[in-house]
Amino acid sequence: MRGVVQPAQLSTDRGAMVTVWLDGESGYCATADLSARGLQAAADCAAQWARAARGRGLGLAEAPWQLPGATLRYEGPADEPLPSRAELLAMLRAEAEAMARDPRVVHWSASLRATESAQRLWVDAALVAEQSFRFVEPNLEATAFADGRSQTRTLGGQYNGFCRQGGRAALRDSGMIGGGARVADEALQLLGAPNCPDGARDLLLSPDQMMLQIHESIGHPLELDRILGDERNFAGTSFVTTDMFGSYRYGSPLLNVSFDPAVSGEFASYAADDDGTAARPQRLIERGILLRALGGELSQARARALGRPVEGVASSRASGWHRPPIDRMANLNLEPGEATLESMIASVERGIWMQTNASWSIDDSRNKFQFGCEWGRLIEGGRLTTLVRNPNYRGTSASFWRSLAAVGDRSTMQVLGTPFCGKGEPGQIARVGHASPACLFRSIDVFGGES
Repeated sequence: MRGVVQPAQLSTDRGAMVTVWLDGESGYCATADLSARGLQAAADCAAQWARAARGRGLGLAEAPWQLPGATLRYEGPADEPLPSRAELLAMLRAEAEAMARDPRVVHWSASLRATESAQRLWVDAALVAEQSFRFVEPNLEATAFADGRSQTRTLGGQYNGFCRQGGRAALRDSGMIGGGARVADEALQLLGAPNCPDGARDLLLSPDQMMLQIHESIGHPLELDRILGDERNFAGTSFVTTDMFGSYRYGSPLLNVSFDPAVSGEFASYAADDDGTAARPQRLIERGILLRALGGELSQARARALGRPVEGVASSRASGWHRPPIDRMANLNLEPGEATLESMIASVERGIWMQTNASWSIDDSRNKFQFGCEWGRLIEGGRLTTLVRNPNYRGTSASFWRSLAAVGDRSTMQVLGTPFCGKGEPGQIARVGHASPACLFRSIDVFGGES
C-alpha cells in the first residue's frame, strides 16, 4: 500500500475429503493425513456421521451420483506461465508509481495473486476426475481526496473482477499492465464530478457491473439447495420456488443465461464437478423463461424425494479439500445479443451508463437489491454527456430482468470472475466466473450516493 512493497506470500496445503454413502445417508470427514491410516480414520469418521443421520437425514433409496464411465480430465488454457517473481514485482511497482504521481491520490495499491491447484476424485477406488488449474487475480486501486471528498477507482471492482485461469495472456487481458495511470486519472476526474441525479432513467450497465448483477440476482436465487431451504440460517433463501421451472418469466425475451464450464480461461471452467458429474454447457434461462437450477445430483435427488423434481447442472463444488461439495455458481454467463454499444447509447433519451461495482446489498430472498458503481456517465438525447460520481440503482430481481431492452453483441462482451463468493455452513469462499455483454434496461430507479 502507498508504494510500500508487501512481503510476498507463499502457502501450500493438501488434504482429502472422504464421503461415505451408507443406507441412504451421506457422511463427510476431511483429513490432512494422506497416509493409508489417515484416510481409513477419515472414512470411519464419515461412516459414523452417515449412521448418525439415519432416520433424520436424506433417506434416499439409492446413491444420487451418476458417475462417468471414464476418467474426466481438465487442464487450464494453453497459456505461457506468468513472468518471474522479480518481473512481477517490477510491474507492480511501476503501476503503483503511475498511480502516485498526483498528491491528491492518497491511497494506491497494485496486487496480484496466483494460485495453482490440482484435485483428484476417486469413487470406490476408481479415478473419476483429475483436474489442474492456474488462477490469476490482478487488481489496481487508487483513492483520490480533495476538499473533504474522496473517490476510489479500481481495475475491476472491490471484488477483483478481472480474474481468469491462465498465465501471461490472462494478466495482459486484464488491463493491469499500463492501467495504473488510467485508474488514478479516473479517480481524480470523479473528485470534480457532480453527484449522480435521482429518478427513473434508462440504465446501461458495463460487463464489470453486469457481473455483479448476474451473480446476485440470478446466480444465488437459482441455487437449488437455497431454494430447498438449506441456506436459510446462513445466507437466506430465494424468491424462486420449485414450481417456477419451465414456466416462470424471469426476464424479457432477450435474456439467455447459461451455465458454461467449458469457456477457455474463464475462472470456474472445469470438466467435472466435485461429485464427479461431467460438466457441460446448459441453458438456465432461455428467452426469459426459467428452465434449470444451479443444483448438483444430490440436491436434484432431494427435490425428487420431496415430490418437487427440478433439473439441475454439474454445479456441486467445494472451496477446498476441507469442505464438502454444495450447490455453487461456476461459470454463469449472459449470452450476447445483437446491439452495439453505440446503438444502445443512441436509443436512450434520458439515461445513465454505469461501470464497475462499488457496493452491493440484497435481501435474504435474493430479490430486492441496491447496487452502487464507481463510474457514471449521463446519456441525454442519445449522447454521452456529464460524468457523475456515486451512481447507484435499485430494483427487484423479479421485475428488473423484464426491463431488459437490449443486449450487447460480442464486441461489448468480457469474460470476468471473482474469488470471493461466500456461502455455506461452515463457510466456503469459491471462485466464480461471469461473462456478459453490456446491457440496457428501461426506466430503473437511479440515485446518488450523497444526499
